[in-house]
Amino acid sequence: MSALAELTLSIRQGLGLAHKRDIAEVMKLLPAYSAAYGSHAPRGNPAPDAPASRTAERFSMHSHAQRGNDVPVGDDCAAIPDGDGYLLLATEGYLNDFVATQPWFAGYCGVMVNVSDIYAMGGRPIAVVDALWSDGATQAKPILEGLATASQVYGVPVVGGHSNLRNDRPQLSVAILGRAQKLLSSFAAKPGQQLLAAIDLRGHFREPYLWWDASTGAPPERLRQDLEILPTLAETGLCAAAKDISNAGIVGTLLMLLECSDLGGTVDIQAIPRPAGIALERWLRCFPSFGFVLSVDGENSAAVIERFTQRGIACAAIGATDTSRQMRLASGDEQQPLWDLNEQPLTGCGPIITESPSPSGRGAGVREITL
Repeated sequence: MSALAELTLSIRQGLGLAHKRDIAEVMKLLPAYSAAYGSHAPRGNPAPDAPASRTAERFSMHSHAQRGNDVPVGDDCAAIPDGDGYLLLATEGYLNDFVATQPWFAGYCGVMVNVSDIYAMGGRPIAVVDALWSDGATQAKPILEGLATASQVYGVPVVGGHSNLRNDRPQLSVAILGRAQKLLSSFAAKPGQQLLAAIDLRGHFREPYLWWDASTGAPPERLRQDLEILPTLAETGLCAAAKDISNAGIVGTLLMLLECSDLGGTVDIQAIPRPAGIALERWLRCFPSFGFVLSVDGENSAAVIERFTQRGIACAAIGATDTSRQMRLASGDEQQPLWDLNEQPLTGCGPIITESPSPSGRGAGVREITL
């Protein structure tokens, strides 16, 4: 087995993608739950060049049944149409072990990670609320201190929440509200676009974990201005599709973006920006505090890359999208298949293609995309 084949297998079988596969199990339950409340509706989304017989449907939630606002599930935030823009709503829950062993950093991430989700959608954050359970005030204190520090660093107030100091362990969840004029969305990538990765390499691993910290200790004003790149890209029309790099790693996050956009693609792992001295396999699996993947028209690629590099953020073209619904990793002349969305969804948030019999009994018949 080649080195690329071994790397591909380790990513496919790794914990990062396993956590994302859990989402598919939840997605199976959401339509039934939503239908019970009259808030589930399919959303037609055929590709512009698709044949008339090809239809698309994906899971969505109405933000308010009377208004009929359609909110697709699968982006970094729920984008709720509101006036001439969108309200952005997201939440993050944190692993019990993480909160117990890294309480201050868990609190800090409560703001930092949510803020990244808002900016990944082309928005700007408004405020956060937290839900914190702990075994007494002493256990809660470092978590709240981390939350407060990040609130000051990113300029996003904590405006309320829920607390319980009579639990048997520390647990944390944080939600955020933001607003966008124009969206960056996981559903907006198109075939033939370039895939870009933008990552702040000015950091360090929080050993022994897979967390690349380019936030704590960095100048707050610089961090805020770096994030402003994302809504600027959306508002200038240079980009419409992006995603925050999550604990699925760079490759897993790209796979989620491709799934939502009903696409495939090839990623050159050697082209991914990486700090000197960091092993490739570890880097591909890590969660960077500032990291985004984008799908961009070729004529806009250089301008988008320049926006990041002007701020000292590494950004490079690392691949391209296609219509295969298969993701491949490349290194030199070798390619290895990572995931085939035609055979198995990852999160279940993207459309699934099925074939119906041809009315005449000849040929493949109608291809339908459903969830």
